[in-house]
Amino acid sequence: MASQQFEPPSGTRDFLAGALRVREHVFAQIRGVFERYGFEPLQTPAFERLETLTGKYGDEGDKLIFKILRRGEHEATGEADLALRYDMTVPLARVVAGYGSQLPTPYKRYAMGQVWRADRPGKGRFREFAQCDVDVVGSASPLADAEVVCALTDALDAVGLREYRVLVNSRQALSGLLEVYGVPSELGGGVLITLDKLDKLSPEKVAAELVEARSLAPDIAESLVGDLTAPDAVERMRTALKDSEAGRAGLEEIGRLLELASPKVGEGRIAFTPSLVRGLDYYTGVIFEVVAEGMPGSIASGGRYDGLISALGGPDVPACGGSLGVERIIGLLGDGEGGAHRIDVAATVIAEDTASEVMGFAARLRDVGLRTEVYLAASRKLAKQLKWAADRKARFALIYGASDKEAGVITVRDMDSGEQAQVPADELAAYLTRRCAPSR
Repeated sequence: MASQQFEPPSGTRDFLAGALRVREHVFAQIRGVFERYGFEPLQTPAFERLETLTGKYGDEGDKLIFKILRRGEHEATGEADLALRYDMTVPLARVVAGYGSQLPTPYKRYAMGQVWRADRPGKGRFREFAQCDVDVVGSASPLADAEVVCALTDALDAVGLREYRVLVNSRQALSGLLEVYGVPSELGGGVLITLDKLDKLSPEKVAAELVEARSLAPDIAESLVGDLTAPDAVERMRTALKDSEAGRAGLEEIGRLLELASPKVGEGRIAFTPSLVRGLDYYTGVIFEVVAEGMPGSIASGGRYDGLISALGGPDVPACGGSLGVERIIGLLGDGEGGAHRIDVAATVIAEDTASEVMGFAARLRDVGLRTEVYLAASRKLAKQLKWAADRKARFALIYGASDKEAGVITVRDMDSGEQAQVPADELAAYLTRRCAPSR
């Protein structure tokens, strides 16, 4: 068993070549979709000022922020002044507040990078992981909400994920529901945080937590959870909200999002889901999550957060966005750990006096775009080097011995068939480019 000192910290991972190539392919496909929708890239620092992050995620979220202790003369205080970014949304709000008129209106941006959460990770969850976000800042139109949802689902389709469902609700509708049930406004945030656990805990446990941790009366807790999880939850919620102004507004924005996004996403894959809550404090309008069979929790999520940028001291502008859970998506696709990347050419080195020429052959092959490796170990045994070429899954191997040098040719071995051909040195690049073309 490997010593613990050689393992990455809990909740983090090393990515070897096979897994990393799968990840890079997924990122490239997602980036391509975002670019086609007209979203612009944005990169922000991995860490932010602590005050920029705290107070934006609710009490539960703030506890998961990785803090960075003060340095230098302040180190002994044990106080923190910086923190690793928790998500991509708050840094976006800071950028909009800071750059203002330099940005287009509406500002459509995407961001792809690592985020950190000081969690105790369970299966499929990590303390360091990648997020891929899209956001629209400066538009209150429901078209912006729909475009975010469509861009995210297009990205899922692009990476080969098809079996998913988009769950939609509204914070306005939920606020109206709490009002109808007589939940005091000061308890509303905590009640929503508990209701957000309906996809993880049984209704009975959620109702018990509402009573024990959120101070709701047992009959209200049971009725609220019962209505949200009933088979006819949609009808119950519509009935309950008919006399609530906020509730009716929420139902209207849900209906508009479904109307605009369904033609692209598919009516069978997107639906109003009353039990969807999302516990983050900054959401103000429609919210959504994407779920897939075989993966607990969501693989994408987001919503409208009109008040966040002004809360950071910036302009009071509307905004909406969403995030892809790339780690979970890759988990559903398969991480590629077992697959080796096939190279085009493996160049053997069977004599010291031919090494410089072999390096020259390899350089010319790389110049024409062929993936080429040179044997770098000490052994000059051809059998051992051919085994290395096979292990690297090379399509062809080059053999260049004294007789080849004298004849001005290179022996090219087809590693699939075992057949060999002698190719003039000045024709090598053209020959291998032609032979490799079908497999590239």
